[in-house]
Amino acid sequence: MKSYKFKSAIFCGVVAAGALIGGTAIAQEYQWTFQTSAQAGDNFFPIEEEWAERVGVMSGGRIEITVVPVGTVVAHNETLEAVGSGILQGHITDPSYFSGKDPAFAMLGNLVGAWSAPQQMFNYMNYGGGHELFNELVNPYGLEFLGASATGVEAFLSTKPINGVADLKGIKMRAPEGMVQEVFAAAGAAPVNLPGSEVYTALEKGVIDAADYTVFSTNHAQGMHEFANYPLYPGFHSMPVIDVSMNKAIYDDLPEDLKAILEVSVRDFAQDMVARLEAANAIAVVEATADPNITIINWSDEERAKFRAIAQTQWANWAERSEMAGKAYKSVTDYLTSTGLLAK
Repeated sequence: MKSYKFKSAIFCGVVAAGALIGGTAIAQEYQWTFQTSAQAGDNFFPIEEEWAERVGVMSGGRIEITVVPVGTVVAHNETLEAVGSGILQGHITDPSYFSGKDPAFAMLGNLVGAWSAPQQMFNYMNYGGGHELFNELVNPYGLEFLGASATGVEAFLSTKPINGVADLKGIKMRAPEGMVQEVFAAAGAAPVNLPGSEVYTALEKGVIDAADYTVFSTNHAQGMHEFANYPLYPGFHSMPVIDVSMNKAIYDDLPEDLKAILEVSVRDFAQDMVARLEAANAIAVVEATADPNITIINWSDEERAKFRAIAQTQWANWAERSEMAGKAYKSVTDYLTSTGLLAK
């Protein structure tokens, strides 16, 4: 029987007796803790918990995964080291948080302006070489990449009307560290580095004018539009990858059937996450449209093209910053071009 929890605060003490499958007791072999970058109140946190429950069922009770919210064990930008060292057994997170380790994490994690829909990114990751490249990036840190999910193309929060690129000039906005900040700075905005957990308070107090945060339904559920009543939807900018990775030493020791279960479960989780949040977005947009205090702004194709052109200049800049970033740049742009998503 194997257990890999090392933090006393989350150590379960005794492995559960097992699960009954067809009348036969199946011993529980693995207990893991995965920390997510989501807060417990985010509407996609329960979807992550349900993925963990399905892994338990699919494995006949041999695997038990506990998903804990951001900051439970380590800070949001420390899970890479925590998973590699075994403090955590896995994470569900935005890889761009680790762009200080290697700029390639930004290239593969949140290539601003690259993807117009989640399925485009899934196709690249699953069938266009992205999965293999991501493992080339994370394996040296002691992680195994299980697969990519996404919440969808993000909406944009703003306390002021932003109808195009020109209106971004001077806007104080929250953006994740790394490439996202540099793209918005190149577009004329004044990015501020804040964790997602501080966005609501920063908007309420006027510390920031706008925020690159998450999808429309999550923003709406958290009451962000009470202050940021000029949301931009559909999003024009960001669709971060949700990286599902685990400790490589543990993964390498797994039998092949459990490896396959993890791979298939993450592909299912990705589709489940996107479909359920798209449905939630549609409901939230109807509610917001009925509120006279909220004005939803949809950028024109011309303005979206302007922003993407700015983003592409930063892709090229980041490609020069490390060998892996260069590989990621070539891999993604080759794929985008070959599939007609990027003009030659």
